[in-house]
Amino acid sequence: MIYKAREGQKSYGEPIGILLLDFHAPFIPGDVGNATTYDYPVKFKLVEGLTFDRLLNKDKSALDSLIKAAKELEQQGVRAITADCGFFALFQKEVAEALDVPVFLSSLLQVPFISSIIGKNSKVGIISAVASSLDETFFDAVNVDSSSVALKGLEDKENFRKFGVEETGILDTEAVEQEVISAVEDLLEENPDVQAILIECSMLPPYGKAVQEATGLPVFDFITMIDHVFTAVVKKEYQGYL
Repeated sequence: MIYKAREGQKSYGEPIGILLLDFHAPFIPGDVGNATTYDYPVKFKLVEGLTFDRLLNKDKSALDSLIKAAKELEQQGVRAITADCGFFALFQKEVAEALDVPVFLSSLLQVPFISSIIGKNSKVGIISAVASSLDETFFDAVNVDSSSVALKGLEDKENFRKFGVEETGILDTEAVEQEVISAVEDLLEENPDVQAILIECSMLPPYGKAVQEATGLPVFDFITMIDHVFTAVVKKEYQGYL
């Protein structure tokens, strides 16, 4: 076997590149920003100055910085690029157009697929960090029909708000889990046609199992999407017997 170095690449074997918000929080296992979440190596890249507040306010002035960071990941050999906030949907089309590797910046990209597997009379229930800001601008950017979803946010939940919006740097996992379950229960009570859950926020996959146990529904999140793309860009060889 003969291997050839790629120009400019300094490390190898990291198939998934992850663009990070400029955000202050502890990223626990299961969070997109924690490397132990994955069964494969990932490569992180901070987009300095791109804050959560700027995403919520649809501030696209960081587009050039975002594309530059994504291209640096591409140069370092990643095979696909994602990000750590569902509101990165704002930049999905521009960044995908600018790169030569697959780009999947938002967990919301899964909505059309989920809608297709639950039937036309059912909805996808979305648990969002800040549902009050999740509007047509973000949905249109990832080709989501907003009539196919039902939303519930966590911005009014005290523990999540402090950790996930106000950036206090402190996370009470048990308290946040209870707030997520409460939000899901309210969502289902208000929308009995919801047949699958999508957890939009990149910090909430650690609570997906609890959501499924409480509802019995399929639960999708950032990690289901990243794992799915990984299996597409890194195929395995099958071994077995007949």
